[in-house]
Amino acid sequence: MNRRQVGLTGLSVTELGFGAAAIGGLFKPSAADVARAAVDAAWDTGIRYFDTAPHYGLGMSERRLGEALRDRPRDEYVLSTKVGRLLVPNPAPTGSDLGSGGFAVPDDLTRVLDYGADGVRRSLDASLQRLGLDRVDIVLVHDPDDHADQAVSEALPALIKLREQGVIGAVGIGMNQWQVPLRAVRETDLDVVMLAGRWTLADRSGAPLLEACADRGVSVLAAGPFNSGLLARPWPPDDAHFNYEPAPAHVLEHARLLARRSEQHGMTLPQAALRFPLLHQAVACVVAGLGSPGHVRSAAGWLAGPVPDVGWMQEVATP
Repeated sequence: MNRRQVGLTGLSVTELGFGAAAIGGLFKPSAADVARAAVDAAWDTGIRYFDTAPHYGLGMSERRLGEALRDRPRDEYVLSTKVGRLLVPNPAPTGSDLGSGGFAVPDDLTRVLDYGADGVRRSLDASLQRLGLDRVDIVLVHDPDDHADQAVSEALPALIKLREQGVIGAVGIGMNQWQVPLRAVRETDLDVVMLAGRWTLADRSGAPLLEACADRGVSVLAAGPFNSGLLARPWPPDDAHFNYEPAPAHVLEHARLLARRSEQHGMTLPQAALRFPLLHQAVACVVAGLGSPGHVRSAAGWLAGPVPDVGWMQEVATP
């Protein structure tokens, strides 16, 4: 599988990355054996970039991913996790995190937002313990939507200091919006941005961020390429979701237009959805949520083989 460099660092990631939220029980339970098989399948198909976070399954994603990678050659893969949410004992557990956090796991722990310098270091230390690995290659500040000032003035500088000390290899920010990452790119010395759902075949609203990243040598990890499932099937169904909610009529109509155009050019809609983000010079990798071996093999297959005609993708504007 092809690899691309991360910013101006010495790291490189495969064009397809393993998003590990699903093996943390995102929206539905994830069996331990299926989660392990998914990571094994990713390795077997050539994926060498894996992304997780404390948020995913209240640490379960990190524990499962770390266990699955522990016996793999450490220099052969790149691993990222995130900071900004500390996990602490839950004083009032309900039995499930599904309602409050979106993960089908017990809620014995709860999340406390902390974008301060000390919180960043504590979060990273806890992640390393859960992962059981010697280092994390990329650390991303996770969803500082209402804490942009602190993320820019404290969290990112703390990570940059760790990068300068050689503790981590690259620093970045990961969000579902492009405005705060654009500010971070302009005001800090970060290496990478993970942008979820805003640079996809169906939603290209993150274009200003990508142009700024290209100008400054910052790499983009394009996550959420299927837009909450809208683009995950050859034909979007009536009950398709977009941005974690039922897809509006005009969005569904546009997705079906994309499906027809994909077929006309010899590919399926999911295949086009995975290939589109990689057309931009700033994008190093497309990160897909892969919760089972079947999901892994499908995604890897969509990116394998000869590159079909992709010029049409840039001609079809988003609604």
